[in-house]
Amino acid sequence: MPEVRIIHPNERETEVSSGEMTRIAGVSESLTGATGIHLAIASIQPGCSSGAHVHLNCESALLVLRGHGKFMVGENLDQAIEFGPGDYLFVPPDAPHQPVNDGDEVVELVVARNTPVEIVRDYSPKGGA
Repeated sequence: MPEVRIIHPNERETEVSSGEMTRIAGVSESLTGATGIHLAIASIQPGCSSGAHVHLNCESALLVLRGHGKFMVGENLDQAIEFGPGDYLFVPPDAPHQPVNDGDEVVELVVARNTPVEIVRDYSPKGGA
């Protein structure tokens, strides 16, 4: 019979970081045996960003808990989407993006995706910048 699991703070796992963004999972394949979902909290320090990347195999949904910044998006990562507390973001598969904390406090994001293991590829803008 399937069991409901509670993952306490001391049981979470630190995942591979992207650039200067760190991510700590609470629901993952290795923690819970999840097969169709993943849930984590990502943090980006002021003046920092993740690396530019695309997710090849999944959709991602994010909820901004605190902090302000921008998502750089588009083929050349030249479009900025401003975000702040309470905002939700949706990132489809193969969409180039780079979260940037240009504020003065830590950005904290809830990150959910529809697969327990993401396939990520670093991204370089088409213009070579």
